[in-house]
Amino acid sequence: MTTPQSPSKPRRINTSPIRALDKDGNEITTVGFNRFGFDSEVPIDVLRSLYLRSHYVVSASVATSPQTLEDEAQEFQHAKFSQGHEVYQSKSIYHPETRSISYTTLSRFPPVKLLAPSKRKRVLVTGGAGFVGSHLVDRLMLLGHEVTVLDNFFTGSKTTVSHWVGHPNFELVRHDIVEPFMIECDQIYHLACPASPPHYQFNAVKTIKTSFMGTLNMLGLAKRTKARFLISSTSEVYGDPEVHPQTEEYWGHVNPIGPRACYDEGKRVAETLTYGFQRQDGVDVRVARIFNTYGPRMNPYDGRVVSNFIVQALNGEDMTVYGDGKQTRSFQYIHDLIDGLIALMNSDETRPVNIGNSDEFSIGEFAELVRETVEKVQAEEGTKPARRVQIVYKPMPTDDPQKRRPDTTRAFESLRWKPRWTVRMGLEEMVRYYKAKMAEGSL
Repeated sequence: MTTPQSPSKPRRINTSPIRALDKDGNEITTVGFNRFGFDSEVPIDVLRSLYLRSHYVVSASVATSPQTLEDEAQEFQHAKFSQGHEVYQSKSIYHPETRSISYTTLSRFPPVKLLAPSKRKRVLVTGGAGFVGSHLVDRLMLLGHEVTVLDNFFTGSKTTVSHWVGHPNFELVRHDIVEPFMIECDQIYHLACPASPPHYQFNAVKTIKTSFMGTLNMLGLAKRTKARFLISSTSEVYGDPEVHPQTEEYWGHVNPIGPRACYDEGKRVAETLTYGFQRQDGVDVRVARIFNTYGPRMNPYDGRVVSNFIVQALNGEDMTVYGDGKQTRSFQYIHDLIDGLIALMNSDETRPVNIGNSDEFSIGEFAELVRETVEKVQAEEGTKPARRVQIVYKPMPTDDPQKRRPDTTRAFESLRWKPRWTVRMGLEEMVRYYKAKMAEGSL
């Protein structure tokens, strides 16, 4: 005979953690490294507790009554994600019958390193509420630094960093960097700019204005404060490349008047401006050319291939491939990118550096891999789809590059950086993230 559960204390479910293996078959337990005098290493389970169910809400039925089977299944999944970090989760209550949430400020911040003032950096992150920015903010906060986020929330969301709001080391400012901004800081990660085609093409003039005026304002701030400045450039500066793979010495093949030019040429002029400030005013600059990146917190409807495929497959919809599916891309997981950005910021490398995964997939092959990964996660969690999703082909958009793969030799030689996450491991984690968000009612 079992003792009845107290209604106010739902049964704790112990479950083994989700294991991730790197490209060499070793288990990934931490991300980051202690390099160039900067320790960026944090446990992966602590990071996961922030983005896998980062705004986990307790179902009203769990909070007030014994668990139903559905509640128990939800708690089981949550235990896999949080791995003992539930104390740092939101205590908001979800009411499934009305699909409403009762928010609360009652949550405890995750432990952050206690650094001596001489070790603690004042870091400004523009676009810090976006996909890449929010993961960088998580890492910098856990490491004990003081972080200020600037974002106008055009594509970013306050929910990506809301778990830090109120922390004494954190500040969130709604601001458009097209307008000047004054602050004291030691490092500037300049990430602000829409990065997916539907978003940056929505207002092309605004996009190029953000790239030029925003970068001008942030470089002016770096000049005044003597802060080190890192700009997130993009593989789009290479356009539809005639050289494969692309090295940093390649000047690119870009259509300056096409529909993608507002972003491609915007980033190219931002790089020009960055090196102008370096030569003319001695600003300490870094340029990261970021290749296709994916991971949790990616906007599911931003038109990028990874999020498109996963959401379509989870919803049981056919997956859309544009063109014949033979165009290739290389995909890197978000944690590898954050490792690369932090390494570049704290190194002495001032030349542009490609940060990406050199493992190349055709879009058709990648669609197959996503379908296989979604089916694997669904099988593990006992979900049986009504039918197997199909892959359908549609016409190719204008100026969509046929090949894109980085030569990361410089990153390896200068930063001792190389991708650790396999595409399959990263995809599995991202599928779990979207699936959890669907179960939670927020997607």
